[in-house]
Amino acid sequence: MNFRKFLFIATAGLVITGCSNNDKKPAAAISAAAKPAVMQPFRFHKAIEVSPGQTYDVVSWGRGSTQTGSFAILHSDSAGMKYTTTTGDLDGAITGVYNADMDLDGNPEILIQSKGKDTVSYAKIYAFEFNNNEADKLDFPKLTNSQRKGYRGNDNFYIKEGKLIREFPIYDSNDSTAKSTGAKRQLEYSLRRNSFTVTQLSKDSTSTKANDAVAKQAEPEKKQSVSKSKKRKQTETKKKRRRRRG
Repeated sequence: MNFRKFLFIATAGLVITGCSNNDKKPAAAISAAAKPAVMQPFRFHKAIEVSPGQTYDVVSWGRGSTQTGSFAILHSDSAGMKYTTTTGDLDGAITGVYNADMDLDGNPEILIQSKGKDTVSYAKIYAFEFNNNEADKLDFPKLTNSQRKGYRGNDNFYIKEGKLIREFPIYDSNDSTAKSTGAKRQLEYSLRRNSFTVTQLSKDSTSTKANDAVAKQAEPEKKQSVSKSKKRKQTETKKKRRRRRG
């Protein structure tokens, strides 16, 4: 009788232990699926495999202010057993990394987008073309005066048909009181002989229809006020002539 009680208690204990182990399995699966955090002083990491054995790891690092730091492009040529590093100073924080062959020469370009902030949230692009294990730095063009009209940051970049597309909202002015016009400016960047060219895909205008209508209405009023002033002058001249005659 005592043996039966012992056997029952032992079996119940195994069942309870098995249930408790099953309860812990989902928690273990969740922790395994969690994305590993980037350890300090590193802030960003993205690996881009352009072809088998050719991988570019883009990282950024720095301590203290998040508005400045450095970046590195770690090129692993595992087939040729060659490993090279390209570094540079970073303005702001990395928000995106893009890979393309914009000039169709077989050499990949790595484009790093960062976001900085002074009076507006502006974007910068650090561009490199890799030929075997050598990196050529490409000068990314700044916005012209007409392209900067109404610009207050919040850029969106993406690759489309081998071209880099940039778009951002347009404001009615460039100061802190600016209001969005609801329109966007869209630019297309191409690459030829390691030089960028820019084509504007959208109409370059920050004026709204309401502003255009007000401007058109203002012109007749101006002409009307001028004609009234002329009539007044003519009336005053006639009165003076009558007085002289009298």
